[in-house]
Amino acid sequence: MLAVRRDGERLVFAIRVTPRASANAVAGERDGVLLVRVMAPPIEGKANDAVVALLAKALGTPRGAIQVVGGASGRTKRVSVPRAAEASLHRLTK
Repeated sequence: MLAVRRDGERLVFAIRVTPRASANAVAGERDGVLLVRVMAPPIEGKANDAVVALLAKALGTPRGAIQVVGGASGRTKRVSVPRAAEASLHRLTK
């Protein structure tokens, strides 16, 4: 089950990013972490930008509402999204 922390009107959770993947995709959940694959390389924030775009599309929220709040230079990151996306977030993990 995805470990989600409620922080006011936002949800914070961990993701594990695989850059340079063959396709952009949310690959489910493992050990409480959302698995995300992006085609972008981990250079100059390109993978982070791709992660934000993918999550925004998957959750049906604007890109500006998705924030990487920790781990910007690592594969494991903490992401903050609006609490309104909670139902969509849980659908991604099933």
